Amino acid sequence: QVRLVESGGGLVQAGGSLRLSCAASGLIFAINGIDWYRQAPGKQRELVAGITNAGNTNYVDSVKGRFTISRDNAKNTVYLQMNNLKPEDTAVYYCNARGQLSGTSFNSWGQGTQVTVSS
Repeated sequence: QVRLVESGGGLVQAGGSLRLSCAASGLIFAINGIDWYRQAPGKQRELVAGITNAGNTNYVDSVKGRFTISRDNAKNTVYLQMNNLKPEDTAVYYCNARGQLSGTSFNSWGQGTQVTVSS
């Protein structure tokens, strides 16, 4: 239904920046919002940031003021700009598209991109 491809992960020193991209294809019209999640080794996956079709955004407290989620509708892409990165931001980052199709809700996940922050 919806295919998501993440990119932009990598290795960065503490205090550095990365920009993650989440490119969507398929049934774009059915998407209500896209979220970024992350999962560190041995920890549960957590919601980091989200953006709705109306442009409303939300962030987990630990990234407020450092991360910014945005979108480019022409490119069907959502970005996560991450500044002042900390070692505790190390995780695999996933994007998730949530929406509805024929009255049925769905969630589509990307394959993930690794972010490693060294101290």
